[in-house]
Amino acid sequence: MASLLLPLGSAFGKGLFANHQGISSDRVQGLVVRCSTLDLKAEASRASEWRDEFNVIKRRDLMGLVFGLSGLFIDSFDAKGAGLPPEQKPRLCDDTCEKELENVPMVTTESGLQYKDIKVGEGPSPPVGFQVAANYVAMVPSGQIFDSSLEKGLPYIFRVGSDQVIKGLDEGILSMKIGGKRRLYIPGSLAFPKGLTSAPGRPRVAANSPVVFDVSLEYIPGLELDEE
Repeated sequence: MASLLLPLGSAFGKGLFANHQGISSDRVQGLVVRCSTLDLKAEASRASEWRDEFNVIKRRDLMGLVFGLSGLFIDSFDAKGAGLPPEQKPRLCDDTCEKELENVPMVTTESGLQYKDIKVGEGPSPPVGFQVAANYVAMVPSGQIFDSSLEKGLPYIFRVGSDQVIKGLDEGILSMKIGGKRRLYIPGSLAFPKGLTSAPGRPRVAANSPVVFDVSLEYIPGLELDEE
């Protein structure tokens, strides 16, 4: 009986039966019942611990899967167009647009900013201080792209005329209308005074060097097109 209720060779088991040769059967039965009850409780406790540990592992695996998938989707979303060769990167002005743009008159402002309207929009122009949502493709004069909202998949939102972007972009958007597209030829004095360092797939922009922006004014939160 001892070998079934207690570990074989345990000191507790040897001492128990060696020191109590005359123990009654009733007391032995009571001991067996108590030991059995303790064993059942221990087994139940171990089973509960295993179940809790298993549930924790399942929850961790599930959270890992969720975060893994979300990271995958985020990385794919942010990388849209980033790994493409220059000729395949998304643009606001395609080859047909480039040819048509050759015949569009150039406008030069007092600041030295120049622009050509690819498409004239409708409705109001953004008042100073209003938020605007715009897509853009920023290039060095050779046509290499160094930044683009199209690759990020979302328009860029900022307060126009509030020095939140370079001066040439601010000035160029202030006279646009909703739905319009424009190419901005921004002189170095209205561009990046400190320049931009190069990065994989992105050319260096020297300090105070001219840049070119293709911009589309998507919408102006708070302003609507006039309905006729």
